Amino acid sequence: MPSDREPAFAVWLTGLPASGKSTVARALAAELGGRGIRAALLESDAVRREITPEPRYDDARRDAFYATLAYLARVLVLHGVPVIVDATANRREYRDRARAAIPRFLEVHVRCPLAVCQARDPKGIYRRGAEGTARNVPGISAPYEPPERPEVVVDGERDDPAVAARRIVSALERKGFLPRGPGDAAGTGKPL
Repeated sequence: MPSDREPAFAVWLTGLPASGKSTVARALAAELGGRGIRAALLESDAVRREITPEPRYDDARRDAFYATLAYLARVLVLHGVPVIVDATANRREYRDRARAAIPRFLEVHVRCPLAVCQARDPKGIYRRGAEGTARNVPGISAPYEPPERPEVVVDGERDDPAVAARRIVSALERKGFLPRGPGDAAGTGKPL
């Protein structure tokens, strides 16, 4: 069923745990909000708590979870709601399936050295992995496959999140997912 709203898009931020995805996602939501675009933010941790109260991180559960997350993003996009997905999605196939299913998809790799992510560790994922109480930690005991051709790469160690958000918005404009610049409904780059 086509939407009567403007065509929407999905931005999927991927990277190791603690790479800065959530910070960039919030900055992107604020940047879009400043342009009058209210995007839905699907944070994988929040979604996982709602649909799997006792989450497991084995391959089968991850596969099902990321398929569900991509489905939610697709439904929102098809109903005219822009979506920001903040999710590690450690296997490339998860993100490739989302790209194939979601029209107007943009992938952002928040690249950050593993040592920096481990030092940040706000949720204790790496600490629990080292203690043996968390299995399948991406980058440690589970693979993290970075995107091969993301539309945007953010340096999670050095880039200012607000600047990164503006770069993502520029990529959305270049792909024709957003009009160029404020007040540019024609997408010409010039004010109307």
